[in-house]
Amino acid sequence: MVRYIANKFFYMLVSLFVLISATFFLMKAIPGSPLTSEKQVPPAIKERLIEQLGLDKPVYQQYLKYLGEIAQGDLGISMKQINQDVSHIIGQTFSASLKLGAVAIVVALIVGVVLGMLAALYHRKLIDNVAMVLAVLGIAVPSFVVASLLQFVFASKLHWLPTMGFKGPLYYVLPVAALTAQPIAFIARLTRSSMLEVLHADYIKTAKAKGLGWMAILFRHVIRNGIMPVITYMGPMTANIVTGSVVIEQIFGIGGIGKQFVQAISVRDYPLIMGITIFYGVLLMLARFITDILYVLVDPRIKLSKGKEG
Repeated sequence: MVRYIANKFFYMLVSLFVLISATFFLMKAIPGSPLTSEKQVPPAIKERLIEQLGLDKPVYQQYLKYLGEIAQGDLGISMKQINQDVSHIIGQTFSASLKLGAVAIVVALIVGVVLGMLAALYHRKLIDNVAMVLAVLGIAVPSFVVASLLQFVFASKLHWLPTMGFKGPLYYVLPVAALTAQPIAFIARLTRSSMLEVLHADYIKTAKAKGLGWMAILFRHVIRNGIMPVITYMGPMTANIVTGSVVIEQIFGIGGIGKQFVQAISVRDYPLIMGITIFYGVLLMLARFITDILYVLVDPRIKLSKGKEG
């Protein structure tokens, strides 16, 4: 197990290095510079700013310098927000994004699994049909369309829920619903399909023949084996929610890291763009890393050999 974890951690570090390198060189490949919009600044001052920012040095020197700073945990200083470290900006704004993302992940897991279980237990009945229709709609409709529709119905027309900001529990309802529509749909379909397969497995028939109660069969065998695909999906689901929150935060006026990311792109704040990209990348890699470990712990059928799944 230790070797397996070490192997996964090593590949996570390699992926992080590739992400940092790709992000840096892509930023340098974009036409123009962060000072392109500074039209009113005299040429002499522009040259001084370029020198201070290190943009006058060869790209490879900038790259090595950036790698050294990253290794020390320094994401640099924002080019547009005066005297603001990128790490400080991320720290200030990530709390709102973290709260929104954490609630969305929990809601997606609970609602998706319950919906999938009901669909499997009441196969080809009304509950199953309704659950699958909702799942198809959730997959087909983009999150920003769901967000706009929820705002129009529940905020503008019915005036039941607040539409902008992030000040209390009611402010979570609409953005969380918009963020979780697609993950809930995927989880429901995965859970339904997996549990239907488990319900018709030979070991379930054997457990019934031995006189094991239905509730015991449900919790010991059906649920445990039925949610395995959901655990596998947790990594991509986290990615969808984290990246999707960038748009949702803009729509609902949530002052999270997504808003900073969009603003940084619009003003070419390279250090902030790269810092947030790397931060997102680390979050997603950690989510995948944890998912791989959970998958091994939950499923006893998986054997580890030479640091790999067998």
